[in-house]
Amino acid sequence: MTATRTEPAAQADAWEELRTTALLGTDRRPLPAPAGSPALVAAATAVDRTDPATALLELAALTAVRRRAGARPAAGPSGGAAAAPADPRPELPVAAARRLTVLLEGRSGSAGGTLANLTELLPQWLATARARGLRPPAALVPALLDSARARSELRGDVVALAGPLGRWLAERNPDWRFVLRTATDAPGTGDSGTAGETGSPGAPDAAGDPAAPGDEHRIWHEGLFAERVTHLTRLRRTDPAAGLDLLRGTWTTERAEDRLLFLDALQDGLSPADEPFLEAALGDRSKNVRATAAELLSTLPGSALATRMAERARAAVRLAGTGRALLVTPPAECDAAMQRDGVAPRSPTGRGERAWWFGEIVAATPLRTWTDDTGLTPARLLGLPVGDAGPDGKGAGQADGTWTDDLREGWARAAVRQHDADWARALLGPTPRPGRDGRTARTAGAPAKLLAVLPASERAAWTAAFIQAHGLGEAFQLLGACATPWTPPLSTAVVAALERAARSGTYPWSHSGVLGMTERALAPEAAPAVEALASDAAPDTAWAETFARLAGTLRFRAAMLAELDV
Repeated sequence: MTATRTEPAAQADAWEELRTTALLGTDRRPLPAPAGSPALVAAATAVDRTDPATALLELAALTAVRRRAGARPAAGPSGGAAAAPADPRPELPVAAARRLTVLLEGRSGSAGGTLANLTELLPQWLATARARGLRPPAALVPALLDSARARSELRGDVVALAGPLGRWLAERNPDWRFVLRTATDAPGTGDSGTAGETGSPGAPDAAGDPAAPGDEHRIWHEGLFAERVTHLTRLRRTDPAAGLDLLRGTWTTERAEDRLLFLDALQDGLSPADEPFLEAALGDRSKNVRATAAELLSTLPGSALATRMAERARAAVRLAGTGRALLVTPPAECDAAMQRDGVAPRSPTGRGERAWWFGEIVAATPLRTWTDDTGLTPARLLGLPVGDAGPDGKGAGQADGTWTDDLREGWARAAVRQHDADWARALLGPTPRPGRDGRTARTAGAPAKLLAVLPASERAAWTAAFIQAHGLGEAFQLLGACATPWTPPLSTAVVAALERAARSGTYPWSHSGVLGMTERALAPEAAPAVEALASDAAPDTAWAETFARLAGTLRFRAAMLAELDV
């Protein structure tokens, strides 16, 4: 509700006096003298000023009460406000609406801490309700928007669920302006194992509430930066060429930091049609813009940059004459052409410069270069020994393993960047097994990132096998790469690993990260197995409490999800 205030200038001055005193400190600026209405002067005079800091807070409280008490309702617009657009989606079932209220309030409904923190279950409820194409009761939409205001990770799902009513409210409440800056997708799209505000190209938002026609140029030229990024992202999903034209029209007038994020938005709908613009961006004044343009071009296997990188890679790595080893001659310098293509002349990681240049070239080279040139599969290439070609380029006898890690790390980065599942499988290899010294063999690259390239079912199967072999100690990031809820085999592997951990004498807090994830991601069907572990655990122990809490949470989630099945 808008309002007018009595004596607005005087009130503003009094509040500004107090604010300035608070900023400077009461030791540098005295407390303001009582002023205003007789009642306010009397109340301010009665404040004990022995402790100036305490007195300042009391005076601020008095002034705040006066400002609020003096508010008068302003005259509404003639004819009344336009009603919110209709939302054709079916409303939540009554039981699901009650559950949402419980989740928003963060209360478990049971004593003794027998459930997980329910605010951590809210994202799963939101994603499921969104996928079902349901809408919340109008009375709950403000609370939903407040939750998303406080937790940015919820915004994609909340804005989609709130639908046209949420946008209508956001236009009237500046606290919810983020709604107008949040891009959403159609329900049920994307990987259920990931959360975010972006998804498949070309999808309208879940409420069927696309941006109003004719707003493109106004939003782009007059909107806040976040609104402009959102608008460009949406446009790239529906019409990539129009999005590129819009960005091209203002590119030279944008700030460097803005150009960087606008360029990043081109990932949606990226195609060879974007290459000329990205190639020109390689000459940008900002090194971060140049690096981002180079990375985007490297994901286009047919781009001129990818071709240049492939030529550099061929010069740096060759198959030995016998075909039984790879010999490496890393770049001797980072020339101007390499720098233009996104290779920094100095390593930001502390690695040797030649190793850094070599890794950057391999990571930006199309992976098919290696298989096409050698006729070998990724697995065969990874099995070849690697060595330094030496001054004569022929290598010194047997490959000694020099450059092996650098080459594999570059291949791993390329597999993630190019979303190449065949190379990701080869780099991950079969489920790692402990070596003779009991340690797990090292996988090139970040295994969780390589897993993310694979289909959801394959991710879950690989992670389940890893946990069966090695337990939960190094499984946190791998589990985070798996779609939720976890598949039954993965859930079974996790429960079995928790049982082994309990029997080994370790404490639950040694696995706190995995346990927190388990409460949100373990298949609810695993509840009986977890309840059996709770019964078998010694009474009044940390593991008994942990298993009881996990079982209660699984039952809660099962009921929560069942209520959304309509």
